[in-house]
Amino acid sequence: MVVRRNASAYSKRKPITNTRRSKKQQKSYIKTIPPQKIVKFNMGDYNGFEKSKYKIRVTLSSGESIQIRDVALEAVRQSLNKDLTKLFQKQFFMRINVYPHNILRNNRIFSGGSKGERVQTGMKKSFGSPEGRAATIKKGNPIFTVYYNGEEHNPKIRTFFKKVTPKLACKAIVKLDKLDK
Repeated sequence: MVVRRNASAYSKRKPITNTRRSKKQQKSYIKTIPPQKIVKFNMGDYNGFEKSKYKIRVTLSSGESIQIRDVALEAVRQSLNKDLTKLFQKQFFMRINVYPHNILRNNRIFSGGSKGERVQTGMKKSFGSPEGRAATIKKGNPIFTVYYNGEEHNPKIRTFFKKVTPKLACKAIVKLDKLDK
């Protein structure tokens, strides 16, 4: 059984070095990369966004520098997409502005009885095996952006964003802008 570490083990720390795969195999520290959990980065009416059809933009920004796991980003994406689709059908555009490049590692150490005698190497080979991905986000950078029309929907959209902010494990800032053409 695979045991996942809590997000607090990684979230408020600086990104660990040597966590990206190198193009040259010999220089690559990480041999396998965990699969991407985020299914889509752009949702809704992309053509309407390209033609600048939408007049209102809402951004969800980070209030602190943090690493957010791709699983948490996918959970927020699913919740926002479901609520926005119910409200607008397809007359909106949502984008995830961050990409989880950073690969998280875990040096598994077993405790008790005879569980880890044959598995553990202690700190001799302590680099750790890859167990997930995270996006490194600096303070003030947008995480999600939603474009839509209709000012009467603003309070509803704010409640959607307030509903998903606890899933991000950081202070989140919701900002609403009117776009001028």
